[in-house]
Amino acid sequence: MAPKTRTALVYAGLLGAGIGAFFVIRHFGRSLIAPIASGQPAQSGSAVPESDNLLVHALIALVVIVLAARICGALFRRMKQPAVIGEMVAGILLGPSLLGRVAPALSAHLFPTLVSPFLSVVSQIGVILFMFLVGVQLDLGLLRNRTRAAVAISHASIVAPFLCGAALALWLYPSFSSRGVSFAEFALFIGVSMSVTAFPVLARILTDRRMHESRIGSIALACAAVDDVTAWCLLAFVVGVARAQPGRIFLTVGLTAAFIILMLTLVRPAALWFVRRESASSSSSQSTMATVCAALLLSALATQRIGIHALFGAFLLGVVIPHDSALAQEIKTKLEDAVVAFLLPVFFVYTGLRTEINLVHGFRDWIACGAIILVASAGKFGGSYVAGRLTGLGGREAASLGLLMNTRGLMELIVLNVGLDLGVLSPTLFAMFVLMALVTTFATTPILQALKTTQSGDA
Repeated sequence: MAPKTRTALVYAGLLGAGIGAFFVIRHFGRSLIAPIASGQPAQSGSAVPESDNLLVHALIALVVIVLAARICGALFRRMKQPAVIGEMVAGILLGPSLLGRVAPALSAHLFPTLVSPFLSVVSQIGVILFMFLVGVQLDLGLLRNRTRAAVAISHASIVAPFLCGAALALWLYPSFSSRGVSFAEFALFIGVSMSVTAFPVLARILTDRRMHESRIGSIALACAAVDDVTAWCLLAFVVGVARAQPGRIFLTVGLTAAFIILMLTLVRPAALWFVRRESASSSSSQSTMATVCAALLLSALATQRIGIHALFGAFLLGVVIPHDSALAQEIKTKLEDAVVAFLLPVFFVYTGLRTEINLVHGFRDWIACGAIILVASAGKFGGSYVAGRLTGLGGREAASLGLLMNTRGLMELIVLNVGLDLGVLSPTLFAMFVLMALVTTFATTPILQALKTTQSGDA
């Protein structure tokens, strides 16, 4: 049997087995009854400023956010951790989990309730721009030029945690969901939450450790690239299912598929033509950026109106722009610093303002939180490790790859915020998954270093 035919059969079998397993889980979960929804996500601050003082309070909040994020990011860099982890922690510290408890008056003054919608809009714009940048910098050559092993490992690292998360939903749904959410929606979302790998954070870890040009680093980047695209497609599907009325689910899925086809068959050639034209002309860069921004907003608006999420449209538009073009470099140069240094910290802190760790209390809740961390780690690591071994990687290489693929960080927080906004995640479950994102991302670097030290000692 030809290798391509064998690979196609393996993929078809993997996909079929995964879909079949999910329907089995869904069958057992249909009879489960979730509790009645209780309360809204926690928000820090209670003071409501006068309307003419809104700008003053918003500026104060933004100053605190940017400074706290930079300080915590610097501290974590000194601990040889990605700065993004420090920014995530800054958001938790400024929220009701710490500042809201120890200094509620100060918290109310810094983050009054009326400012929350403003921070929400700024944070969403920041994430939309960031996902656009991720798409622009995504090297599709990683998906084409690497071995079939990288693609197989990536798919295994998605299917295994997805099914583990869906199975865990059988236990979580009766205790932590609500009756307004069907088990199928809940299980799908938990599965996607377990499947995410943070491609930008992974790339940063590999670069800091000078592993990005090594064999295992190249395979990890290829796997994460495939993982990123697949996970966002899964998220788009799940959001479509969650938002659509029962009779509109297939319409939403169909429109999403049509949008993807349109972007790849029409917008991508148009983007290539635009890149060539801009390279040959002397038109102003401001006009070019205005055109790109308009296309970005239209793409994000299209997917939002379809019923999935604006993030997916922004990401897909970035993907169709050649990553090695002068336009891509100009976009990165002009947008990256403002997005990473200013807009993303707003997203982290806004997430922290919605996260109340104190909602996780009692033996049952902490057992559930531990189970989420364990299942997420075991699913990602196990799927990557087994697939790596089956495709010819050594034990330590497969273990390193499994650890790297377990990096979640920012991408996980984006998924979790979507789930909270849709009402699929309760505030308590949201807090548990935020803790899981922090633990799995924080653990990557020290465990990888310990594995490398052990390997060097054995040598």
